[in-house]
Amino acid sequence: MKYIYRKEAGYWIFFNKLKIKITNKRRNALAGYMFISIWLIGFIVLAAYPLIRSLIFSFQKVTISGAQGILTVGVGFNNYLTIFTQDLEFLRMIQEFVFEMILYVPIILTIAMIIAMMLNQKIKLRGFFRAIYFLPVVIASGPVINELLNQGAGSVPIIEDLGMLEVLSGFLPMVIARPLSSLFSEMIMILWFSGVQIVLFLAGLQKLSKEIYEAAEIDGASPWEKFWKITLPSLKSIIFVSAIYTIVMLATFSNNEIITYIQSSGVMFSSDKGYGYASTLAWIYFIVIVVLLVITALVLGNKREKKEKR
Repeated sequence: MKYIYRKEAGYWIFFNKLKIKITNKRRNALAGYMFISIWLIGFIVLAAYPLIRSLIFSFQKVTISGAQGILTVGVGFNNYLTIFTQDLEFLRMIQEFVFEMILYVPIILTIAMIIAMMLNQKIKLRGFFRAIYFLPVVIASGPVINELLNQGAGSVPIIEDLGMLEVLSGFLPMVIARPLSSLFSEMIMILWFSGVQIVLFLAGLQKLSKEIYEAAEIDGASPWEKFWKITLPSLKSIIFVSAIYTIVMLATFSNNEIITYIQSSGVMFSSDKGYGYASTLAWIYFIVIVVLLVITALVLGNKREKKEKR
C-alpha cells in the first residue's frame, strides 16, 4: 500500500493543485481517455471536421476559382429540393440500393453461416480452406477489385448470356428486376463479400459447448432441431454484428454505383452542381444507410436483454 501511495502521489498532487477530486473511477476513466486520445484527435481533424464542412456545403452552392479559391453562396434547402424533384437518376439508384440490401444481406449471411458450419467440422485441410475463404478479404482492395471486375472475374458469364435482366423486366418493375439480375450475375462477388462474416460465425460456433448438443442428442433431437433450437439462437448476436458489417461494407464499397455517381465529373466537378450538390447527395445517401442500420437493429436486436435491463 505504501508503494502504491508513493507511486500515485504525483497524480494526487497534480489534481490537488487544480482543485479536482480524483477517485479510482475517474482515474481509470482518465487512463482510458489517454489511450484513445490519439484516435480522438485524428477523428476530429481528419473525419469530424470534413463531415461538418460537407454538411455546411450541402446548404450552399460551391464554386472553385483559381484566383479566389472556394466561393460559397447560401441556397438553403434548394439542393435537397432539386434532388427529390429533378435528379431521377440518383433516386433510382437509391431505390435499387435499398432493394439490393434487402436481397444481398440475408443471402450473404446465409452463405457465410453455411460455410462456417462446414469449416467447423473435423475435416482434412480445415485450416487451408479457412484461409482460402478469407483470402478475398485481404486482396479485395479498391484497385485490385476494380481490375478483377474489369476482367469479368466477378460475374457469371452464362447468366449474362441468358439475358436475365430482360427476362425479369418482362414481368417485374425495373427497380426490382435490376437488383435481382445483378444478384444472379454477381454470385462470385457475394462469396467474396462473405469472408469476414464466415470468420465471425466460425468464432461463434467454436464457443458453443458440445455438452449442449450431446444433451440434445440424448433427448432425441434431430440435426435440424439442434440447428433451430441451439445453434441459431446462440448466433443471434453474431448475426446482428454481421448484418451491420455487411450493410456498411456494401454501402462504402469502392465500386458502389452511388459513390461513383457522386464523385463523377458531371456532379462533383460540374459548374452547375459542384461540391455543394455532391455533398447533399452524400448526406442523403448517409441518411438512407443510417435508416437501414436502425431498422436492422430493431429487427435483429436482442429484445430479451432490453426487457431485462428495464
